[in-house]
Amino acid sequence: MIDVRPVLFVIGILLMVLATAMGLPALVDYVGGDRDWRVFAASAVVTAFIGLIFTLGSRIEGRFSLSSRQAFLLTASAWASTALMGALPFAFSALDLSLTDAVFEATSGITTTGSTVIVGLDRAPKGILLWRALLNWLGGIGIVVLAIAVLPLLRIGGMQLFRMETSDKNNRVRPRVTQVAWSIGAVYLAFTAAAGLALWLTGMTPFDALCHALAALSTGGFSTADASLAHWGAATQWVTILAMILGGSTFTLFVAPWKRDGWPFLHDSQMRWYLGFLGFFSVLVGLWQWASTDMPVDEALRHATFSVVSVTTTSGFASTDYNAWGGFAQTVFFILVFIGGCTGSPAGAIKVFRWEMLFKLAGVHLKRLVHPHGVFIIDFNRQPVSEAVIKSVLGFVVMYFLTFSVFALALTTAGTDVVTALSGSAQALGNAGRGLGEVIGPAGSFKPLSDAAKWLLSAEMLLGRLELFTVFVLFTRAFWRE
Repeated sequence: MIDVRPVLFVIGILLMVLATAMGLPALVDYVGGDRDWRVFAASAVVTAFIGLIFTLGSRIEGRFSLSSRQAFLLTASAWASTALMGALPFAFSALDLSLTDAVFEATSGITTTGSTVIVGLDRAPKGILLWRALLNWLGGIGIVVLAIAVLPLLRIGGMQLFRMETSDKNNRVRPRVTQVAWSIGAVYLAFTAAAGLALWLTGMTPFDALCHALAALSTGGFSTADASLAHWGAATQWVTILAMILGGSTFTLFVAPWKRDGWPFLHDSQMRWYLGFLGFFSVLVGLWQWASTDMPVDEALRHATFSVVSVTTTSGFASTDYNAWGGFAQTVFFILVFIGGCTGSPAGAIKVFRWEMLFKLAGVHLKRLVHPHGVFIIDFNRQPVSEAVIKSVLGFVVMYFLTFSVFALALTTAGTDVVTALSGSAQALGNAGRGLGEVIGPAGSFKPLSDAAKWLLSAEMLLGRLELFTVFVLFTRAFWRE
């Protein structure tokens, strides 16, 4: 059997960190005279108590290291436990959410999905609004550190990219994983502060600016208004666009040193593909909207850019109801849900790096048809990509679409219509926040869905956040053998 003591020890520490974070909304509610501060205080005590039991009951003398199997178990159980404990304030707050809705909201927050069952955000207690944003932010930095420190060692999907980037002491980032993680955290915090200041200068209140900065940099998408960013003006929306683009970028590039040939950010192949996707589809949808309606060209491009960036980076914000833009725009947005941001970012979905590898692989096959005896190499930033990485990318993409299909079918059995099932499964697996249709579209909410559908979507959000294989491997017989 696997020794679970190191796993429980780390989970206990994480739960105590989560309990500490609950103190912030408790303080906000206490200062504002809202009685929900007691809910956060009690939730913090319960979470800290459970964390303390895990930590003290499973403490191991001296330093310890995690085996690959323990790391798999830790990754899955840590996110599940933080989602469950993070649901406590929702379950016992004045919002009076059911257990299903509370777990759904917390899971959506910690996985940076941004789907919500709460209606009446404009009147909700500030503590709850801040807690939603904090869950987004903590989940965002959590998945970035996970991508840098854990997933490359476990050979998950395309995350071996970071083994290439961190193994060269003279290249991109500092050689020690701990230093990389701390550097990423510092960049993440600095970007969040800059985004909050910029949003405040565009007319948001300091509280709204803080919550949206936390949600935008984490590509989480939780807003403080039912209308999301449509509640604010053009300047605020443009700042949010920039924050979402940064949130979907490869964070290691922002801690890389300057070199003679320029900042690696400007030369990174994945970033060029990423910005190319955003630019092409923003112009395409903007021109379509301008040509098919009487909307001014600048407004059409702004809403198109906002919607494309929000969907592609899996943020989940909305500046308008793009569900009303017609079949062409809806099809484009459905496709964009599968793209995602860059590896090493809080964004979800398949990720740009994998799409780049797939397109290059397709190009190599075409060349081999013309030149059967030719030798062609798939590269990334002028470095050859190993066959193991290509195989893992192919395996991940196949499993991704298989999982999407299975959950879409399951959602139809839970009472959802076809559009809701397909777009709901796609957005949950990609942690994108919003689907299509009248129910879960940009102007809708996940509250009308059945409890069975919400549990299915909660499970799918965790699967998507943890790169599928991290969870699926736990259900294999070989994993539990000695």
